[in-house]
Amino acid sequence: MKAWTKQTARPLAGLVTTLFLVMTLLSGCVGQPAQKAVQSGPIDTYTIADPRGDWGFPSPWGHYQRGPGYLRMSFLYDTLIWKDEQGFTPALASHWSYDEGTKAYRFALRDDALWHDGQKVTAGDVLFTFEYMKKHPYPWVDLSEVEKVEAVDAQTVQITLKRHYAPFLENVAGALPILPRHIWAAIERPEEHAEKEVLIGSGPYRLVDYSKEHGTYLYQANDRYYGGKPKVAQIRFVKLNESMAAAALTKGEVDAAQIPGETAEQMRQVGMQVIRGPHFWNAKLMFNHQKAPFSDKAFRQALAYTIDRQELVAKSLRGQGAPASPGLIPPDSPWHEPQVTPYTADLEKARELLASLGYFLEQGSLVKECRELSLELLCSPDNGRDGEIIKEQLARIGIKVRVKSLEAKTVDAKVGAWDFDLAVSGHGGIGGDPQFFSRMITGQGFLSARYNDNSRLNALLNEQLSAMDEEKRKEQVREAQRIYAEDLPALSLYYPTDYWCHNGKVNLFYTQGGISVGIPLPLNKLAFVRP
Repeated sequence: MKAWTKQTARPLAGLVTTLFLVMTLLSGCVGQPAQKAVQSGPIDTYTIADPRGDWGFPSPWGHYQRGPGYLRMSFLYDTLIWKDEQGFTPALASHWSYDEGTKAYRFALRDDALWHDGQKVTAGDVLFTFEYMKKHPYPWVDLSEVEKVEAVDAQTVQITLKRHYAPFLENVAGALPILPRHIWAAIERPEEHAEKEVLIGSGPYRLVDYSKEHGTYLYQANDRYYGGKPKVAQIRFVKLNESMAAAALTKGEVDAAQIPGETAEQMRQVGMQVIRGPHFWNAKLMFNHQKAPFSDKAFRQALAYTIDRQELVAKSLRGQGAPASPGLIPPDSPWHEPQVTPYTADLEKARELLASLGYFLEQGSLVKECRELSLELLCSPDNGRDGEIIKEQLARIGIKVRVKSLEAKTVDAKVGAWDFDLAVSGHGGIGGDPQFFSRMITGQGFLSARYNDNSRLNALLNEQLSAMDEEKRKEQVREAQRIYAEDLPALSLYYPTDYWCHNGKVNLFYTQGGISVGIPLPLNKLAFVRP
């Protein structure tokens, strides 16, 4: 199951601001002219801070299946097509076409694309990649809609689909890393191979060093890259707590980092460039609707009317975000439906719904059939604050909540096994192709609601995948959001607002719809290649 982890460190806002001010005053930076111009010419080393550090070995089967893990792999492996801030752009394929009659895409490969070891990229490699990944599924890309793949000639590939499949370009052609057959053909268990020697790709960078222990990566430019010699010779990812990012930026220790929103204006004042990200990540309250009382839609709705999402934004995000749409898809997306049940905090409405289900207050606690309602809420350390706020809010109508903090992977595993009552989770990828919407409702991953109880919703989610007419597809996706919000198998809580700060050496940008299938990070590899 693929997912996208948010890289935030929400607490310590005051400490962050104080640290920043101290460091900038000590370095004498306050008052310098704002906004440095993007540096022209080559750059020796570019350092990017990351609060977590390790995202796994950067092979398709080695990276942790969240956005930053995919991102680190993407520097090594190219796809048939890619995206930039404007939309699709050629990658290994110089151009492509679609024949509706045969439901086939045809891709013309570049003549000058080479693997890192100097061998030429061919149609045979593309054919091999699809065959290999059907045998060894790569969680990031679903190939179930692919009927067959043919090498028309040494540089042309034809991919025939089982049906019209609207997400194909973004979610398959633009996401599937193409592998060299001469490296991977002899590898029987790709998930067990973590040797640098297998990391032969066709991308703009090669991996020089990776330390799982220290959470660092070092990439070296591929000077024979078909897209031109990269502007940045070396890219370093280093582990650094977000609370120290602003100071590290002003001291020149790192070139780019995500920063707390409170420091954004201060960073601009010292000449740094700050870019604000789209709301393509959401925190989500998972309901175990496989058991009572969550199996009743009215109960889930009662919780939604009790949880004040605006208060969550104010307290948990310090105002740096927006309450999420109960329809999941954010207003930043062209697929967003504004006419969904809003679930504005309304305790009277919540009490009415709970009373209709037989609950009543007894000595301050909600009771049904002589049993007090007591729920367990799972949280990871990153969203523990959310858990405590939700606990306080549910107590307002007499629901007792035990917040249990576990490692994120443990929370994911328990949710995946339906071993929970409530859980705070979250994922990105909600700004790209709405295929994600189907995956997050009916998919089988731990981030999905795994909800199949509404036949109309199921039909819409399936039909929108094959709707090649965009307006028709939008109508289907919008109706699906209205139904999803009404049934509420999970409740999106908020969209954090991200701020990335950099020194202007590289023109970082947010990719349209997110990198690949929707990664909401401004670290598109093309930014480091362009002159």
